[in-house]
This record gives sequence, structure tokens and C-alpha cells, in this order.
Amino acid sequence: MKTSSKVLMALAAFSLGLLFLFPMWKIYLKAPQYPEGLEMHIWVNKLAGDTESSIQNFNILNHYIGMEPIHAESFDELRYMPYIVLGFMVTGLLVAVLGKRKLALGWSILLMLAGAVGILDFYLWLEKFGTNLSPMAPIKVPGMTYVPPLLGSKQLLNFDALSLPSWGSLGIALAVLLSLAVFFFTAAPTKKPITVNHKPALV
Repeated sequence: MKTSSKVLMALAAFSLGLLFLFPMWKIYLKAPQYPEGLEMHIWVNKLAGDTESSIQNFNILNHYIGMEPIHAESFDELRYMPYIVLGFMVTGLLVAVLGKRKLALGWSILLMLAGAVGILDFYLWLEKFGTNLSPMAPIKVPGMTYVPPLLGSKQLLNFDALSLPSWGSLGIALAVLLSLAVFFFTAAPTKKPITVNHKPALV
């Protein structure tokens, strides 16, 4: 790799640091009783809201419809995901030092696979919370489930639910794009032609 390609690969690794600075995903709820809306922010290592009472208000709503309360301690993923991200950052920097374009491609593919697994896990998490409802819930609507959308908007009773990636996810997108750019725009090493010296035969 040229120096410029190594710098791009290092930037790809460092861009994953955005996951520690910003949430990965956001879920918005809006209803007449909450005209200002509620926000839940999903970070790589925690759950939070736009205000200190947001998660509490989410859990109050969950109680009425029979959904489990949401606590960061309930998710093992939030404990080990930071180490996975740090692992990708370290290995990405190692790829930059070694300067092998095929390693950049392999790193990018592994990162995309990890992202796909993360999205699947997030979907299963939404499905679990939205369908495993308590039969003792104060509000029961036969056949109704409360699975927020994985991406986009959805109507849940009188609530408008919106689910969107946040700035932390931009770090993953940048890491993939930059590492793929390193692979595709770095020329493959050319093999030097083998020259054979023909010495004149001795008579």
C-alpha cells in the first residue's frame, strides 16, 4: 500500500470511535399524551434518552401494555459490544501498518458481517419485547403486538413510532467505505517478469 492508502485504512479504524461518542440508533415515540415525544438512544454500551426521565417514561408505557421493563443490565450485548468495536479498531490499525490490500478487504467484510449480526440481534430484541406481553396488562387489545419498526415509522395504537440510525452508525458506514476504497483503489502488486540470461554456448 502507498502511504495515502495506509492513512485511509487508519481513518477507517478510527472512525469506529464514533460509536463511543454518539448513539448507534434512536427510537422515537409521539402521542397526544406525549406531544413533545420520547426518545430512546441505543449506544454501543448503554441505553439512554434525550432526558433523564425518558427511559422511565418508556417503562411506564410498557407497564400498561404488558411489555417488559427496559434496563441496560438486561442486555449482555451492551457489555461485550465495546470490546468487539475496540477489537476492530486495533485490527484495522494493524492492517494499515502491514499495508496488505487483501487484509483491508477481509477486515471490511468481517465488519459488514458483524454489522448484519448486530441488526439481526436488534430485530430479535424488538420482536421479543413487542410480542412477549403480560396477560395481566392494564391495556389489552386482542391480537395486538407492539413491535417498533426496525427502520422507519409505524403506528402502535395512538403512538407514532419512528426508528432510525444515529450518528454512531455513521462510524461503521465510514469504516466500511474507507476500507473498501483502500482495496479497490490500491493497485494490486505486479509480478516482475522473469528474465532468463542466455549465455552463448562454448564451442
